[in-house]
Amino acid sequence: MAKIKSAFFCQQCGYETPKWTGKCPSCGSWNSFVEEVIQRDEKQKPEAMSWDEGAAKEQRKAHKLDEVVQVQQPRMLAPDTELNRVLGGGMVPGSVILIAGDPGIGKSTLFLQCALQWKNITTLYVSGEESEQQIKLRADRIGITNNNLYLLTATDTTTLFNEVKKIRPQLLIIDSIQTLESPYVESAAGSVSQVRECAAELQRFAKSTNIPVCIIGHITKDGAIAGPKVLEHMVDTVLQFEGDRHYAYRILRTLKNRFGSTAELGIYEMVQSGMRPVSNPSEILLSQHDEPLSGIAIAATMEASRPLMIEVQALVTQAVYGTPQRTVSGFDLRRLQLLLAVLEKRGGFHFGAKDVFVNIAGGLKIEDPSIELAVVCALLSSYEDKTLPSNICLVGEIGLSGEIRAINRIDQRIAEADKLGMDVIFIPKANAKGLDTKNYKIQIKMVNKVEDVYKMLF
Repeated sequence: MAKIKSAFFCQQCGYETPKWTGKCPSCGSWNSFVEEVIQRDEKQKPEAMSWDEGAAKEQRKAHKLDEVVQVQQPRMLAPDTELNRVLGGGMVPGSVILIAGDPGIGKSTLFLQCALQWKNITTLYVSGEESEQQIKLRADRIGITNNNLYLLTATDTTTLFNEVKKIRPQLLIIDSIQTLESPYVESAAGSVSQVRECAAELQRFAKSTNIPVCIIGHITKDGAIAGPKVLEHMVDTVLQFEGDRHYAYRILRTLKNRFGSTAELGIYEMVQSGMRPVSNPSEILLSQHDEPLSGIAIAATMEASRPLMIEVQALVTQAVYGTPQRTVSGFDLRRLQLLLAVLEKRGGFHFGAKDVFVNIAGGLKIEDPSIELAVVCALLSSYEDKTLPSNICLVGEIGLSGEIRAINRIDQRIAEADKLGMDVIFIPKANAKGLDTKNYKIQIKMVNKVEDVYKMLF
């Protein structure tokens, strides 16, 4: 009979202790320890699966680094261009990809759509949350048919790998890891030990058969990926799917990638037929006005390594009630207060008796400090009630003395503004070094202080 051992696990971070503790010494959360029965019998541990039985039983031995022959494996290009972008150029055979996001954000729809579009490979879609009828309804809504897509509604890993041996898929999708149960661990599905063991079995399967595995994961109420932190260490790629449920746009970020850069993101628009990749998001984020309006400025920002043109909206009104309001959406409130203080001190504008509202159009949340010049110009435009030309964009970080500081990747920002047909772009004078202005049709104006921009525009 196998030796059974009981231990206590923190449900927040996965910390293990032999006895119950009120406060977790790792993450500091209270009353998060749950007792789980874990079975540590190495004889019953599953072996690595392989189509070649001889290769599965081959014993490993150490090799010198110079003796290792590097084999360049071609990536599997998915039909989704945005997914290929965040993965670094396609799926690597044998890689394990984890995608997490809020409930209802579109994780299952994204990978089901990818499996339906990928008609030249055999895909096994394993769902422990939905029935086959529910998945079929979603597939009918997407409107794509694929004879090489197999559905399996199961939560037991033994059933899963038995079907894998029969079908021999080229891509495995798990929805979700929190619903799987391994017979080698005696605890409930979704617990720390179950998630860790199921992820380890999927990792052994992927590495031994050279088949990519896509795992959909849940997140906690704090926004972190549910389960033990070791789950993110075990997989090769971690993707975060985020967005506001009140807007149609979704952002797919790369948090970890062993086969590519983490400075990539993909943008989708949720439509009735699924997720539509947005190849040029700047045109969508910039609204077209029939008549010029005050308080609107265009900023050239960077999301990861992708340049975006966004619209900054500001409204400055006389404060009716006692304390002036400072309300922001998509921008840091403390940065807004800093910019207002700079305009008060350096420019002589009396914002102390004004209500100030700032909004980033499209529901985006921007942390790039280079949009501060556009925020300042939108505030001054609403303050003076004068419209800014719609064919100009601004980029620059504001210092406490009113100077415009240099920013990074100025070439990509100028190229994006030039591609969208902007006529003038204001950039920091400190970025002029090494910049070849002859490569662009757009007029580049270099400014050093906020008062220089104010004189040119107002």
